Amino acid sequence: MIAATHQNLGSRVRQGLFRDDLYHRLNVIRLRLSALRERSEDIPLLARHFLQKSARDLGVEPKRVSDDALAYLASLPFPGNVRQLENLCNWLTVMAPAQVIEQKDLPPDLTSCTEVSAESIAVSTDGAAVAASAPATAASVWENGLRTEVARLLRENAAGVMDELARRFEAAVIREALDFTRGRKVEAAERLGIGRNTITRKIQELHLDA
Repeated sequence: MIAATHQNLGSRVRQGLFRDDLYHRLNVIRLRLSALRERSEDIPLLARHFLQKSARDLGVEPKRVSDDALAYLASLPFPGNVRQLENLCNWLTVMAPAQVIEQKDLPPDLTSCTEVSAESIAVSTDGAAVAASAPATAASVWENGLRTEVARLLRENAAGVMDELARRFEAAVIREALDFTRGRKVEAAERLGIGRNTITRKIQELHLDA
């Protein structure tokens, strides 16, 4: 028997809200299913699979997701995990206006994803139980995007991955700080917590003068 739950059964047992004997009968072998945000490199593969499955079910031509839209999807936390991604692909099969799905074709509610629950499963020969939930922080969106980019560079055997990403990170941070301060370098340096000489040198090194 395989059973699953988003509840923390150990905590519920301690609170007297779940039977202790049943919990231990179920909890023989526990497996943890990682939240989709923890394996964002799977999102493009799963999206293609679900789009093909949905097209077969509806008897239509399968749609394709553009690279930009896939990268955006891979950066999302998906609080509903794989089921949410599958439902999204079903929606896109029906609602997306063209065969190639662009980011603008995605439903607007995706931008409001702020929490994700990890899912755990305990499996035994006669039962199972799941425990933990792990809410994501707001930072997880850009961190997942970063992980996706790291995975892409590694798959392509790119050289100097750390240096390349560090350069792009610094350039993005300094650009945003300069935009925020309307080009005032001293204020941008103070906002970032770095010295005036440092930001001047970085601007030159990263060719941000323009």
